[in-house]
Amino acid sequence: MTQTADRCEQASPWSAREAEILAVTLALLQEHGYDQLTVEAVANAARASKATVYRRWPSKAELVLAAFIEGVRQVAVPPNTGTLRGDLLRLGEIISQECGQHAGTIRAVMVEVSRHPALNDALQHQFLDQRKAMIQHVLHQAVDRGEITEDVITDELWDLLPGYLIF
Repeated sequence: MTQTADRCEQASPWSAREAEILAVTLALLQEHGYDQLTVEAVANAARASKATVYRRWPSKAELVLAAFIEGVRQVAVPPNTGTLRGDLLRLGEIISQECGQHAGTIRAVMVEVSRHPALNDALQHQFLDQRKAMIQHVLHQAVDRGEITEDVITDELWDLLPGYLIF
């Protein structure tokens, strides 16, 4: 397996308890939205103390970003339809579903990311790098099947593909 494929299949960086708190956060976000979400509500719903939540995520914005990234990571399985075209179409479907399901969360995360450089770095390294690794995995599968050659996988392709997959 390639290094790219290994990165796509990484286990969660969170403990089972942390993952549970993040799942509760994501559920409350989807139910109430970012502005109505409180760390206290997350702690109560997760049966944890506010201190426990704040010890791991010092701000609501960091908690929300972590919950969003973990929620997306759980469904980020590289498709293997047997063709590059099929894989890219499937990726587009997955991205569309995620965007529809998490639209409010995405908006809130992007606002907070624009305000806090540290959150922007976290988004870059934990989310965008993960997405890039998944797309690279799909492209390398196509190379292995003989559909494309390795030399077409360039940084410019990475710049173009997300837009095509979404729009």
